Amino acid sequence: MNDTGKDTAKDTVKFAGRAAGAASPGRMEPLGVAVVGAGYWGPNLVRNFQSSPEFRLRWLCDLNIDRARKVLGGYSTVQATSDYAAVLADPAVEAVAVATPAGTHLDVALAALRAGKHVLVEKPLAATYEDGLRLVTEAESRGLTLMCDHTYCYTPAVGRIREMVRAGDLGEIQFFDSVRINLGLVQKDVDVLWDLAPHDLSVLDFILPENVRPVAVAAHGADPIGAGQSCVAYLTLTLNTGAIAHVHVNWLSPVKVRTTMVGGSKRTLVWDDLNPTQRIAVFDRGVDMTAPQEIGADERRDMLVSYRSGDMVAPALGEKEALRSMVEEFAAAVRTRRPALTDGRSGLQVLDILEAASRSLEFRGAVVGLRTGR
Repeated sequence: MNDTGKDTAKDTVKFAGRAAGAASPGRMEPLGVAVVGAGYWGPNLVRNFQSSPEFRLRWLCDLNIDRARKVLGGYSTVQATSDYAAVLADPAVEAVAVATPAGTHLDVALAALRAGKHVLVEKPLAATYEDGLRLVTEAESRGLTLMCDHTYCYTPAVGRIREMVRAGDLGEIQFFDSVRINLGLVQKDVDVLWDLAPHDLSVLDFILPENVRPVAVAAHGADPIGAGQSCVAYLTLTLNTGAIAHVHVNWLSPVKVRTTMVGGSKRTLVWDDLNPTQRIAVFDRGVDMTAPQEIGADERRDMLVSYRSGDMVAPALGEKEALRSMVEEFAAAVRTRRPALTDGRSGLQVLDILEAASRSLEFRGAVVGLRTGR
């Protein structure tokens, strides 16, 4: 995400709802929106746009018009079509939400931007970094909102993590460790990194302080079942502070694990997304080092290690569907003309890491530098 957007936006996802309301005194007219893609993710967007007072869903576009009609149901007033040109020609459509395969994102989103529409794109932003950069450049040159649907960033848990990290509650970030494993669907067109890691990478980008960013990546993967691409992968990111971030993704695990640990110099936070009764736990436990004010290489052995063992706190979190918050943020960004919390450049950052990780896999785990900052 670019600096302007992060400076402008509040540091919690709750800002999205407040901004949408604040930007519409006396209730502004709902924004006309069209959803493109009625497959796996499209119906979720349809449901949330229909339930949001900020939007009026006008079209659902899919190459399979029968599938689109089935999603809408028999009594919907939303128009189903397979004619994307008709959608873009409708002056009542101010925004387009793209829920098509990643390989089509460039063409579908670029056409919408050139038609003067604000655009929301399902993750990943595009199939390649260069495609993503074209979308970002097009949107910025036209003054249009381009937002990436990094849904996990809009969960109450991640909103709280971002707030705590940026308030300095954890201290200086020392490590980030994320595990996303399950007995999942082996994809035909992408490896496990491109399938699962975007969730963790988008969360990392979302919560890090302004002055902390990834600068290099190394990746290791394996294909033990002969699927033709990595089904198990480990990704290590070097941050500009010297800290590291680690992501483990796996399609072959018999158990499902969704945990993230953020370690700081003051406290360590553990997020367990599969534990609805205690999603976040903050531990005042860690390792402290004490040493003389001036220390040479030969004196390091005299440094003292002390272990801090304090309380564990489980912050209370509100319950709100992440997609609902994401839709509210999209409306707020469009109405206020500010970058979204997960704008096109945040999507570009994820693509940069994924492409670098793919290059690292080709060279057996070599460290690959990143192109983007924030």
